[in-house]
Amino acid sequence: MTKFFFKCALLISALFIGVLIGMQYANEGIVEMKGHEQQKFTSPVGVSQDGEGNVEASFLGNEVESKTLSEKKEKLEDMKAFNAFSSFGKALANIIESITNEIVNFIASLI
Repeated sequence: MTKFFFKCALLISALFIGVLIGMQYANEGIVEMKGHEQQKFTSPVGVSQDGEGNVEASFLGNEVESKTLSEKKEKLEDMKAFNAFSSFGKALANIIESITNEIVNFIASLI
């Protein structure tokens, strides 16, 4: 029985040391994957505003013109898409809100 416990303890110790070595190896791989610390990575999406109030946007290094953004905004406003689930949800929320307000007002009047 003592031999069995000794073998199990030895095996568990060996596996634990193996896990620690594997974690260290994975950490070194992640550090190598990042590259050099001196290299600066740019943000994939950037939005900035100059002194005149003009908004400049860039997406993956490509400049996005404000004309394109305003055209897309107008197009979305013109579509005015109807979503049945959205309108149903809003109506249900209004009903629940009014019922809750009535219950709270009723309880407040009793106090």
